[in-house]
Amino acid sequence: MKTTTPTVSVEAALAHGMRMLEHDPLMASEQARQILHASPGDPVARLLLGMAHNALGEPLRAIEILQPLSVEQPAAPRVWMELGLALIAHDEPQAASNALAQAARLQPGLPRVWLHLALLLDAAGDRGRAAHAYLAHARNGGQDPQLLVAGEALSGGRLPEAEDALRDRLREFPTDVAALRMLAELAARIGRNEQAIELLHRCLELAPGFAMARHQYALMLDRGNRHQEALVEIDALLGDDPDNQGLRNLKAVVLGKLGDYGDAIRLYESILRERPKDARIWMSLGHALKTEGQTDRAITAYRRALEIDPGFGSAWWSLANLKTVRFDAHDIAAMQAQLQRTGLADEQRLQVEFALGKALEDAGDYQASFAHYEQGNLLRRKQLPYDARQGTQRRRRAQMVYTPGFFRERAGSGDSDPAPIFIVGMPRAGSTLVEQILSSHRQVEATMELPDLITIVRDLRARKPRPETTSYHDIVEELAMPEFRALGQRYLETSRVQRKLGLPFFIDKMPNNFAHVGLIQLILPNAKIIDARRHPMACCFSNFKQHFARGQAFSYDLGDMGRYYADYVALMAHFDAVMPGRVHRVIYEDMVADTETQVRALLDYCGLAFDERCLRFFENDRPVRTASSEQVRQPIYREGVDQWRHFEPWLGPLERALGPVLQHYPAPPPGVPQP
Repeated sequence: MKTTTPTVSVEAALAHGMRMLEHDPLMASEQARQILHASPGDPVARLLLGMAHNALGEPLRAIEILQPLSVEQPAAPRVWMELGLALIAHDEPQAASNALAQAARLQPGLPRVWLHLALLLDAAGDRGRAAHAYLAHARNGGQDPQLLVAGEALSGGRLPEAEDALRDRLREFPTDVAALRMLAELAARIGRNEQAIELLHRCLELAPGFAMARHQYALMLDRGNRHQEALVEIDALLGDDPDNQGLRNLKAVVLGKLGDYGDAIRLYESILRERPKDARIWMSLGHALKTEGQTDRAITAYRRALEIDPGFGSAWWSLANLKTVRFDAHDIAAMQAQLQRTGLADEQRLQVEFALGKALEDAGDYQASFAHYEQGNLLRRKQLPYDARQGTQRRRRAQMVYTPGFFRERAGSGDSDPAPIFIVGMPRAGSTLVEQILSSHRQVEATMELPDLITIVRDLRARKPRPETTSYHDIVEELAMPEFRALGQRYLETSRVQRKLGLPFFIDKMPNNFAHVGLIQLILPNAKIIDARRHPMACCFSNFKQHFARGQAFSYDLGDMGRYYADYVALMAHFDAVMPGRVHRVIYEDMVADTETQVRALLDYCGLAFDERCLRFFENDRPVRTASSEQVRQPIYREGVDQWRHFEPWLGPLERALGPVLQHYPAPPPGVPQP
């Protein structure tokens, strides 16, 4: 755009005018008039004056200036944009659309042009062109000053500031897809998963081609345990970008979560043909092979990952986590060498520590083994802080809410389907063994540690302003009877994708569901609940030796773990008192000592006829996803009962935290339950 003002460049005049417009449009208009007085017809000053009239809410006066200027300066994108904005305010949508389209053609990155154009096209019912404009805005929105401020706050971790900026933007422009996507990212960071999903869904309604939003949407659906829906989105992305290795890897991960291990394995193998030196893909392949029961191939895959990256702690731990691999002296030396490296990241270091602890335990060097377990736990604890007091408070609140009168008042609630069998308790308490026994029955299907109930709990907590500290039992107390049935139906529907065999009963083996027995009773009153329990010292130390992929934050400190176990015992004793006989308890040591008697009692509780295959559970070749996958493919073994005693000299904090729970095992201590 040319100018007749010799002393002021177009860029300087616009920059100065924009600065004044932001704070004082009236003063900007006066400056424009002064320039025009000194240099009549100056196009920059005329543009500035038109912009000032727009800012002052005087669209007709802006049009009178900008319309002829657009004829004189047809290659000036800013003129067309300001004319378009004036025409919008003057309610001339078609003319405004034409002006903004011209501005976009001349300068695609001009802030807000595409957004305003999208709004006009949307209002006119032209969804195809509107979607294109929304997408173009998303691609170019990074140049918008308001979005830049929000983006800088988001990347700098100043989340309240970013949220305020984005919500201000969306109040002005509710369909700004760039702002919607950024707000979804923020929601995901602070655990508002459902909100993030809703925001991204809205993004894709407006701009179906917004690949970044669709990718984020797939990730959030996967995180929300809506794996089948995530797979649909991943396939849509792969349709446009079939060679995208990141998407192909994500698809393989989701296929594994859906139980389609064969397809996942084939996809990992195809990726490795193109990227044979990708250690992470080798490890992922190993996980899928392990779950399928192809142990030898899994070990080969993990070993290949370590050949590529000897410091890949995740691969060392994956080998250790098979529980059946015995590391040799060469392996031990290799892990010790990695721990001497100064550049080894904590995430990899802690997993080497856990693996080396396992290797030295197998070698009989218990003191050194414990030192490495302890160091691994210290590193993991830094990543996952845990407040044992909050767990106790929630347990006490549950005891106060779930009384006999509470359940009497809600008799007949929930969905009557008897299909679910919940196996609850502490991790590493023998729940996989119970699952393996039950799933050997012709009428029972094993699935996995289903996240569906915990997702329901998380969503209930999200109804309150501070979900991270909310006792959801207070929310349960407020629910109406129809809501219990709806939640039961939701659980049955979302878990259905894991039921591959169509059998009458299926197992949910999420151990942490012991905290939600009251909710299970309310939403699925005919479901079976089995409490798998193991000696507190054996169980808790087994947890201490375990690096969990996610969650179980209580397990990285011996004192925390003892309190968690004690809270678990107290809560289950409460439910035994409130609902006698509702929960069937399997004591691990009794199962080891007299397997047939315990199996018969278990089947009888579940209303299942005795099946000899349940005694030959180790012949069951189903996929097993937990750390006990290899152990339950062997006949029942007694070695695990007293292994913890090798480490007894260092377990004082655990023993003290357990207190009377340890002294009275397997019965609860006298006086339990108590709020």
